[in-house]
Amino acid sequence: MKNGISMSLIVSGILIGALMIPVPAQETAAVFEQPLLITSVGQNAEVQIAAVLAKRAGLDYSLAKLAAPEDLANVKTLVFVLGTSLKGLGSAGLDLDKEKARVLGLSTAAQMKQIHILCLHLGGEARRGQQSDELISEILPLARKLIVVKSGNSDGFFTRLCRQHDVSLVEVDKPADAQTPLQQAFR
Repeated sequence: MKNGISMSLIVSGILIGALMIPVPAQETAAVFEQPLLITSVGQNAEVQIAAVLAKRAGLDYSLAKLAAPEDLANVKTLVFVLGTSLKGLGSAGLDLDKEKARVLGLSTAAQMKQIHILCLHLGGEARRGQQSDELISEILPLARKLIVVKSGNSDGFFTRLCRQHDVSLVEVDKPADAQTPLQQAFR
């Protein structure tokens, strides 16, 4: 009888102890509204991939590679596709300073209109480097969420920035895998 009582007490203690273990809070996904405007930060080719992903996800979007503040009329979410392409900048008649000024002006206008910012980095390691990282470091802190291809975050650059600025981070294996978290980010 004594062993039976002891065993019951032990089991009860384990169950009570298990109930007291703190459970990590589930990440609350940033919820964005449609319609959205997709634009490039650095004039990269991945902006086209982002548009295809938005279309496949059934989102109400428009694409403007050189979006300006006047393009924000009726927009609820601004999607920045991060990654600098020197070839893309040259084709657009821009240099890095002009692109930075365009993007910062656009993000300022979005903040004034209370338009939330979602960032995508779909180019992987190929869209990283000093020029990309400098521009990303200025833009990403303004976002509520980032969806990044893992190979672009192999050094933890995005993880550190997101933690430092309380930006929700979702990693995917390849660009096509970004469709599901992109779709889930919107109401």
